[in-house]
Amino acid sequence: MSDPEHRNDSAAEPSPRAVDDGIGVATEEFRISMPIGIGAVLAALASLATCYSGILLTYLVGYEALSINPHVQAVLMWVFALLAVSFLWRDRKRHAKELPLVLGGIAAVILIVTLYFGYDERVEALAYVLLVIAALLNQNFILDALNHTVRNQTHEIEALNDRLTEKVKRQEGEIDRLARLKQFLAPQVAELVVEENSDELLKTHRRYIACLFCDIRNFTAISEAIEPEDVITLLQHFHDEVGHLVAQHKGTIGYRAGDGLMVFFNDPVPCDQPVLQAVRLAKEISEAFEGIRAPWQKLGHAMGLGIGISSGYATLGLIGFHGRADYTAIGGVVNTASRLCDFASDGQILLNQRALLDIEQHVETEELGERELKGIGGLVQIFRVISLFDQAK
Repeated sequence: MSDPEHRNDSAAEPSPRAVDDGIGVATEEFRISMPIGIGAVLAALASLATCYSGILLTYLVGYEALSINPHVQAVLMWVFALLAVSFLWRDRKRHAKELPLVLGGIAAVILIVTLYFGYDERVEALAYVLLVIAALLNQNFILDALNHTVRNQTHEIEALNDRLTEKVKRQEGEIDRLARLKQFLAPQVAELVVEENSDELLKTHRRYIACLFCDIRNFTAISEAIEPEDVITLLQHFHDEVGHLVAQHKGTIGYRAGDGLMVFFNDPVPCDQPVLQAVRLAKEISEAFEGIRAPWQKLGHAMGLGIGISSGYATLGLIGFHGRADYTAIGGVVNTASRLCDFASDGQILLNQRALLDIEQHVETEELGERELKGIGGLVQIFRVISLFDQAK
């Protein structure tokens, strides 16, 4: 009777819940299937032991007189046999094999018929051989099904790992790409380009842009008069302040060149009034520069800032090599903005005529007349920005 009790205790133990990964599911299958499979084996062996109880008791105890009631013995024999068949029935759903159940059923029928309709030791022995074989086959099929499940789940885990590895590599590439884009695009613009996952925005193309150049005046003389570490500190402060403002206005930094830089608007992300955005940025850069140069002026180092803005069509795209490329603009509009910056005096924001036409309702200007600028064919009409009518906006 100890075996059935042991079986019930095992069946009553809570099995661990399956988790999302394949290993947890396999563990749950193992702990549910194994007790049931063993139960069929134990029930078959219990029926067999009951049949030969007299021989077992004589061998173990040593008294031939010890035996159990034949009617009780017969009932226990077929009860244990039917219990084994019931386990085989349940396990059939797990391994989808009919053979153990068929053999077990035949064995149980033979055993019952032999006990009540015509006893024959050889037929009884045959019934037990079939019953034990059925229980062992059942256990083997369960283990085979479990092994198949584990293999499948292992393949699924490997496939999942491959997908995760590919996803991590792709995300690492996006992070690297985003980091490179942030070198010349405003952070939010760079993120937009990466999110859209489209390199079309950065391919070579033409677009109408507003281009801004700014440059520190008297920088060469200052760099010769102060320590190199102080020069780096000055430039870092300047580019930190200007870069922050460019990001706020969603401009694109074409390139940095020591004491100056170039910014353009309306690419790669369009804006409604690129020239107006450029002038607003220029005004804020001028205001921020007052705080940058103040401590140096106290030390006797005079410096200034000139800004030039032009508008027109330019060719834009990535220039450089793999791993180190700049997204920039080239064309007459860029050259004009650069020369206007060179021509500007300290504190001046200069526009060409085309840029003024784009924002003449928003800005107050002073006409400086036509000037000949280096590298620009023909005379250039120049205007100095005095104030913005919508500066508060």
